[in-house]
Amino acid sequence: MDFGTECLQGIEKRRISKTGWYITVLTMKHDSAEFSIKLAETSIEMQAAQKLRYRVFVKELGGVVDPDYAKDGLECDAFDAHVDHLILQDKTLPETDNVIGVYRLLRGDVASKGIGFYSASEFHLDKIIQSDRKSLELGRSCVDKRYRGGAAMHLLWSALADYVAAHKIEILFGVASFHGTNPNDIAHALSFLHHNYLAPDDLCVSAYGNDAISIDLLAIEDINRPKASTQLPALIKSYLRLGGTIGKGAFVDHAFNTIDVCLVMDTAQMSEKYKALYERDSAA
Repeated sequence: MDFGTECLQGIEKRRISKTGWYITVLTMKHDSAEFSIKLAETSIEMQAAQKLRYRVFVKELGGVVDPDYAKDGLECDAFDAHVDHLILQDKTLPETDNVIGVYRLLRGDVASKGIGFYSASEFHLDKIIQSDRKSLELGRSCVDKRYRGGAAMHLLWSALADYVAAHKIEILFGVASFHGTNPNDIAHALSFLHHNYLAPDDLCVSAYGNDAISIDLLAIEDINRPKASTQLPALIKSYLRLGGTIGKGAFVDHAFNTIDVCLVMDTAQMSEKYKALYERDSAA
């Protein structure tokens, strides 16, 4: 990760009392910004995260949300009350608007108590659920457009690594999205994923329902790899570099104006380059 002009100001290991796990808390300078990262613990922090999600998923990407929430500029759903929200804050901004990066984290042991997984509305997750391995669903990942291309995503992933280690997570998964709903516009990228990154059979989830589509759109010899690379969102590329794979098919989410694939990552099979990041022990 190229930190550019960012300057590391301080690092400390802090215990999050709500969950008992340790997270690396960083204070960093980026231009006029001062970053810190934690789990959301207050209603103000939660609403700031939902405001960011609204700016990205609704204002930028054209998603549609419940009008009752839209009038307040919030993107939220029933899962929010059951998940952990990992938030990246710019402490130089007002408290009500200082969340500039977020990850929504739903552990399998929490989902099994009744809420289920968000991805289950688009993909058959039986192979993950029945694996008896500790799983974590990642969702609603986004960074304010003013902070993209710098340290923000690195900080979120570093804190996510602490969370994964503390909870001994074995399988990471979740939907990742392409903007737009026409698969022909991203046929090279979808076909590239199908032919090169299909999950192993024991973890290969599959899209279902009327909005499920095949992503085996082009023969492997017909794929233009530079075009496929251009069509792939940066976040999906990053997951692939970490050793990520995808399930069969995709789901057209008309409400959010996206085409979703399900990324699946077995932490035991992660790329050696990044393995240390996700296997480091949390402090005791």
